[in-house]
Amino acid sequence: DSCAKPDAATRLTSLAHGGGCGCKISPKVLNEILKKVPAGLPAPPELLVGIESSDDAAVYQLNDEQCVVATTDFFMPIVDDPYDFGRIAATNAISDVYAMGAKPIFALAIVAMPASKLPLETISKILAGGQSICTEAGILVAGGHTIDSVEPIYGLIAIGVVHPKHLKKNCDAEAGDVLVLGKPLGVGVMG
Repeated sequence: DSCAKPDAATRLTSLAHGGGCGCKISPKVLNEILKKVPAGLPAPPELLVGIESSDDAAVYQLNDEQCVVATTDFFMPIVDDPYDFGRIAATNAISDVYAMGAKPIFALAIVAMPASKLPLETISKILAGGQSICTEAGILVAGGHTIDSVEPIYGLIAIGVVHPKHLKKNCDAEAGDVLVLGKPLGVGVMG
C-alpha cells in the first residue's frame, strides 16, 4: 500500500519549502527565463489579454457579446488546516476571474500531493475546502489533474465569461481609482 498513514499531527506547511504567492518565481527571474523561450504563434486579434500585461487572467473574445476568461492559480500550503488550505487556494484562483470583471462558470483542479506522506483523508479535506468555495461561487469543479509530488500543491484553473465592454485590465486603472483591499498584502508583492 503506497498510501500514507503518518501521524495525524502532520503539518502541511512542514512539507513545503514556502507557501502562497511567496513561492512565485520573481518577475525579474521569470523575465530572464522567458527571454530564452522561442516565440510562438502571433497572438490573434481575439486575444484581448495575454502575457504582455501581467493581468490576472487571459481573455479571448468569442463574439461581440462574449469573452472567455481563463486563469491558473496554485500554490503550496500557507496554513496547516487542510480544509482552509483548499478554501484559500480556490478563493485565490476564482478571484482572478472576478478581477477581470468576469463571472466564473467552472473550474478544473490542480492537485499535486506527496501521497506517501499525507493521509488520503487530509488530501480529501483540501479538495473539499476548494469545492466549498466553488459551491459558494456557484460553479462546478468539472475535472482536473493529479500527480504524486514531493510537496503539496493545490489550486484551480478557473474559467469565466465577460462582455467585452465590462472587461477590466491592469492598464485601464487610472489615478484616483478606488482600490479595495480584501486582505492585507502578502509576501508575493515583494518579488
